[in-house]
Amino acid sequence: MFLLALSAPALSQTVDSQGAKQLSDDLSRYVGKQAIDKGILKVSLEGGAYKILFDFKALAASFPDQKLLKFDFAPYALMVKPRSDGSWDVSMDFSQSASFEFNGPEGLQSTQFSIKDGKGSGVYDPNLAAFTSGTSSMAGMTMTSKDAKQHMEASAGAGIATVAATKSATGGVDFTTSQKVSSFVEAINFDDPESGLKFPVTVRSPELSVEASGKGVQTKPLLDLLAFAVANEDEATLKANQAQLKSLLFAALPLWQRIDGTYGFKDFAVESPVGNFGATQLSTVFGSDGVAQNGTITYGIKASGLTVPTQLLPSWSVGLLPTDVDLNFGGANIDLDSMAKKAIEAFDLNKNPPLSAEFGQQLKADFMAKSPKVVLGHSTVKNKDTEIALEGEMTFPGEKPEGSVTVDVAGFDKLVEGLQEAAKSEPEVSQYVPVALMAKGFGKTLPDGRLEWIVNAKADGSVTVNGVMLKPADPAVDDGDGDDDSGDDSGGAGAKLNP
Repeated sequence: MFLLALSAPALSQTVDSQGAKQLSDDLSRYVGKQAIDKGILKVSLEGGAYKILFDFKALAASFPDQKLLKFDFAPYALMVKPRSDGSWDVSMDFSQSASFEFNGPEGLQSTQFSIKDGKGSGVYDPNLAAFTSGTSSMAGMTMTSKDAKQHMEASAGAGIATVAATKSATGGVDFTTSQKVSSFVEAINFDDPESGLKFPVTVRSPELSVEASGKGVQTKPLLDLLAFAVANEDEATLKANQAQLKSLLFAALPLWQRIDGTYGFKDFAVESPVGNFGATQLSTVFGSDGVAQNGTITYGIKASGLTVPTQLLPSWSVGLLPTDVDLNFGGANIDLDSMAKKAIEAFDLNKNPPLSAEFGQQLKADFMAKSPKVVLGHSTVKNKDTEIALEGEMTFPGEKPEGSVTVDVAGFDKLVEGLQEAAKSEPEVSQYVPVALMAKGFGKTLPDGRLEWIVNAKADGSVTVNGVMLKPADPAVDDGDGDDDSGDDSGGAGAKLNP
């Protein structure tokens, strides 16, 4: 937020009181003049640089509904200095020791946190509205939070983060960022006096990492939208200037071309009263196109070296548990571009609602007409004997789901043998054996020995497996609107029974 003040090129300006005032004026464009007047943000000269101070206590005092009982939070400060190329050198010490208490919906809530030896520096380019380079680090952090039903303690060791950005060939900014934190621990103790629930859970990982990248992020147009929002806070001004708002919204599209990221834990462990869960590697991945005519969204969960408390499971099932999971799903053919442009063009803030219900229904119909898909990307679930692979998609013709999924299994015979062996000592397992054999009968054996099932479910309700009809189409529904106008209510759909 501080860096909004650096929206104007430095252009080798002299660091002086006039420059400090200019920075303050630039900052007020994005945060409002009141933030400057109330001392929430201050710009001053210090050691040949500008100091931009953010006062959290002044911010808290400005809230009309004061439920804070305690608020100890030291101000944060940025040191910024103009460079000869028009960019800014930025440095910051974000070490902190803070605490606050307030009356929440569950009664008194309190939080304390600290950051040890937190430092950051980088180069900010106002022409890109982004850091072209930057690094930050900390020696460690702690956090404690408590309310009537829950007590949480979290801590982490040393951490480091980097960021870099360049001008995108397609407009906007391309960026990459990464972060690693060591010795992450979070302990949550649920203690609900009303229900009697007491359940402590501790999550651990020696390394937490985050990676993200973006293409064509529209940083400058998004800043222009923020400035417009600040300048048009009251309803009357906003309505009067909605033509400008529409122009700025169009300019900000598509928001970004693509954003991707991963969030991962090494040697992830969960300790609980029912036993310990773990994974040598646990990660999530996500990705999203911007506002596009044919956009995609992807999401994935990947875990390897999975372990669960086996005392919770029947002994025969332990060998069937997966040790590695890679699940990928998302959406495709997502036309947000047409929706956004039509909505921006049509909305009228002088009407209530700004967009009519009829327009919303038409927008939905147009969106569905582009055949958006729910996609199951190539996914696998496996253990030492068996690997299951899945892939498929679903569409909604006529607003009814229609989809197909391909399932490949390697080691299916091993799975059946395991069930048959378990059935000798566990009679209840015997009920699963014929089901597995029937499934094998529907399967197609591939050249490498894997079994494959291609399942197609049509909008008419029919289901086929490898071309064999498993379920026929649903019977046509008689709506009772035939040509017989005799008035005879003795039968047919919708007939009334006379007692």
